[in-house]
Amino acid sequence: METNNHQINDYSAVLERKYGKHGTQERAKFDEEAYAFYTSQILIDARKEAKMTQSELAERINVTKSYISRIEKGMITPSVATFYRIMNALGMRVEVVKPII
Repeated sequence: METNNHQINDYSAVLERKYGKHGTQERAKFDEEAYAFYTSQILIDARKEAKMTQSELAERINVTKSYISRIEKGMITPSVATFYRIMNALGMRVEVVKPII
């Protein structure tokens, strides 16, 4: 929910107004950018917590420092395999959990 001038808005309705309904090209673009940003924030936090530089992380997973930098800036989204390699190099694990309905 979003509040604005003491009005409560349904956040999904706000997203639809601004970026279009699910399934539209505009909404898909927004979702991809949001996922890239979210992924970048997870990786930045995990790398800093591990007290590792971008160069050290890049060396551990055999990519360039600029590749890590582009991920962290949200410019690119790593493949699933690369994401798992990064998490492993940072001493983390990824869990996929089915939500309780």
